[in-house]
Amino acid sequence: MTDIDKDRPSPEAMLKLAQAEEEKAAKGKLKMFLGYAAGVGKTYSMLTVGRQLKKEGVDVVAAYVESHGRLETDALLDGLEVLPKAMIDYQGVLLPELDIDAVLQRRPQVALVDELAHSNAPGSRHEKRWQDVQEFLNAGIDVYTTVNVQHFESLNDVVAQITGVVVRETVPDLLLDQAADIRLIDISPDELLQRLHEGKVYIPAQATQAIEKFFRPGNLIALRELALRHTAIRVDEQMRAYMETRAIPGPWQTRERLLVCVSGSPFSEKLMRITRRLANEMKAPWSAVYIETPGDDAFARENRERIWQELRLAENMGAEVATITGSSVADALVGYAVKHNITKIVVGKPNKSRLRELLRPPIVDQIIRKSGQIDVYVVSIGARERKDGPPQKARRSFSLRVYFEACALVIGASLACWGMASIFSPTNMAMVYLLAVVLAAVRLGSKPAIAVAFISVLVFDFFFVPPYYTFAVADTEYLLTFVGLFTVGVVISTLVARGKERTMVMQTREVQTASLYYISRDLAAAADMDAIMAAVHKNMGESLSAEPLFFSPEREHLRFIEHEGQEAPDLKEHAVAGWAFRNLQPAGRGTATLGSSKYLYLPLKTSANIMGVLGVKLADEAGYTSPQIRLLLDAFAGQTAMALERAHLAKQAEQAKILATRENLERALLNSISHDLRSPLASITGILSSLKEQETGLSELAKQELLTTASEEATRLNRFVTNLLNMTRLEAGVVKLRQEDCDVQDLISCALSQLDQQLRDRPARIDLPPDLPLVPMDMGLMTQVLVNLLENAVKFSPPGSEIDIKVRLDNVLLRIEIQDQGPGVQENELDRIFDKFYQVPIPEGRGGTGLGLSICKGIVEAHGGGIRARNHADRGFTVIVQLPRQGLPQEEGGGDEH
Repeated sequence: MTDIDKDRPSPEAMLKLAQAEEEKAAKGKLKMFLGYAAGVGKTYSMLTVGRQLKKEGVDVVAAYVESHGRLETDALLDGLEVLPKAMIDYQGVLLPELDIDAVLQRRPQVALVDELAHSNAPGSRHEKRWQDVQEFLNAGIDVYTTVNVQHFESLNDVVAQITGVVVRETVPDLLLDQAADIRLIDISPDELLQRLHEGKVYIPAQATQAIEKFFRPGNLIALRELALRHTAIRVDEQMRAYMETRAIPGPWQTRERLLVCVSGSPFSEKLMRITRRLANEMKAPWSAVYIETPGDDAFARENRERIWQELRLAENMGAEVATITGSSVADALVGYAVKHNITKIVVGKPNKSRLRELLRPPIVDQIIRKSGQIDVYVVSIGARERKDGPPQKARRSFSLRVYFEACALVIGASLACWGMASIFSPTNMAMVYLLAVVLAAVRLGSKPAIAVAFISVLVFDFFFVPPYYTFAVADTEYLLTFVGLFTVGVVISTLVARGKERTMVMQTREVQTASLYYISRDLAAAADMDAIMAAVHKNMGESLSAEPLFFSPEREHLRFIEHEGQEAPDLKEHAVAGWAFRNLQPAGRGTATLGSSKYLYLPLKTSANIMGVLGVKLADEAGYTSPQIRLLLDAFAGQTAMALERAHLAKQAEQAKILATRENLERALLNSISHDLRSPLASITGILSSLKEQETGLSELAKQELLTTASEEATRLNRFVTNLLNMTRLEAGVVKLRQEDCDVQDLISCALSQLDQQLRDRPARIDLPPDLPLVPMDMGLMTQVLVNLLENAVKFSPPGSEIDIKVRLDNVLLRIEIQDQGPGVQENELDRIFDKFYQVPIPEGRGGTGLGLSICKGIVEAHGGGIRARNHADRGFTVIVQLPRQGLPQEEGGGDEH
């Protein structure tokens, strides 16, 4: 590698820079004014910068600014355009909120939005204000906003540990990554406390309470350190990006990738935040996965919803999330890590007792043993569960009925043993109780089966092991029988129950796979919008009991596509679908955006296009928050988008093919015109020039020959123009036949008279039946047909050969055959010679337009007849014209008179 190559930035760095610049160009820029507590001057600094931009001619509006009654803040609003707030009615109280539509309609260059972490009032478009800001950014509006460091999701647990206060209003760390600029607003804690005492932050009553609970010097120092550290990390990232894109030498390390597993545990959120902070420090991407094991489907619904919330939280913190299935958490987690090139796995430190660890080894130990070259980070997550958190696994519903049924199985097994007591020994009768354990495991579950095993040991000992009717055992060998019976019963019940649960998981997966297969198959066969809609309606109705809606883009708006009398949604639903279309994000039911909608709206996006919006109304309300259902819906939306794109591309390809065919026809027509117009015109022009310039030097015979040639060329030119006009009129359907009874012999004579010169060296032999009756036809058009056919025969037959014209008549048809002695046409071209502009090679090189036979076909078919061609076995080519003897009714001719 040369020194020049070393000085160049890597292609990956340049691609990353180009992608970042392209994304920035498409969206608005986000600037954060970051502080560590209220009162440090974030809003004051933001308004100061806004006023400066206003002086520089930038279009700036105060979209939402909360001054909290501070006079100096209110003074900064003077001179800035302040947009009115939206008033949201909540339980009879009007709450002021940011008016999203007003900002989008105003479309300023810069919008000032205070309090990024604010939670919007119920009934607003979004749950959080940061989602409002994202919508502005997607619309290309730059946003300046304020936020405190404790509101970032990854620091939520750290702040709670430092201050003892759990911050409820959080902002995803993804926004911190997207910010184009972060300005740290910093003052010393002593100065902040002084401002607090002077009433510049809160009113006196609130200030006293704040000092006692939150604004303590230790808290402020720790929060200030967090703000400074995060700002320093951001500056370091910018420095690294600058050095990398400009090939400045540096200690570039191999890229790390982190992985964390979520389980619905109350510690999962803390574990994800720790992983996010580690990834931030390492400048590494990270992933969060949920692993479904055979017993997971028995979890209560609350735990599944919590897992779904945790995955969404991980996405908000910038993680790549996934749901995978495996029989073992450790095997599935390590397998995912190996497949996705994960370098570090983050797990929590187990807090089980030593006895429990011996009975059931912790998953952490299993992961460490199987991790191989992957580093495993074991972090402390606390010894006690939070009071507000659910249990690690939601408790299964307890039902006494299954235990009554378990007791019934034991009683039935005991009665069976009682009847066999005189035949079999007690040891053999233990097998009957094992059968009861298996039945309990299959029908009732693992815990009732274990109960059956335990009760069976007691009953077996009490009734069938001497001494009877007591739990004492005379023969100590029976103790081994009891232990074996109970142990085998527990093992069998566990294996059977696990197999049953695994079967349930496989059945669920099979249903989902089958649903995807069926919709993929139906969409693959769908060729247009109607077929695609029918396939989606059918498959979503069968697999999810869902009602879908379709919205198709028209310019910048959406149009509802009705299917089989489907009722159109109201304006609110249409607005939600429009938001999902513009922002390329799900909206509506089950989301944080316009969640009061009746439908869940999914944008139908592909890698290159947005094909519309799919609305889904589920019969089961819990399906909106189910990870499995959401993944299936996303897959349905992806398949539908690809099908719509394929249909759109097929339509474009068809239009392109039609356009190419039209261009080929136009090119062929221009080529024909350039030859067939130029040749006779050149001849006529040359003859007239000769007659004009050499009028005195030419004999009378020479003049006559020149005039005859000019007349022939003019006649040829006239036929050519006539062919063009006839073809145009035939395609337009404006030809109206003037049918009258005509003599076929006169028809042939008229055609031959127009070709006297061409037929001089190719005599025509006419074969007419005697007493040929008159046949209804358009004499002028049929004469044109015969002229074109005879002229075609002249082109393809050698000089001196004869052209045969045969006329035959039966009860239905008049048949006219024109046969030449030429080489004929290849069999694969017989069906194409009547197409427009199609030409076969002509030996003498005398070209044509390729319209003659096509015009003949059009005129004959307008008469209700037909035309075809065939080769002769020895030599020659014949064109056969068939006309009905009775002609056509007058109204079938159509169009104007020719």
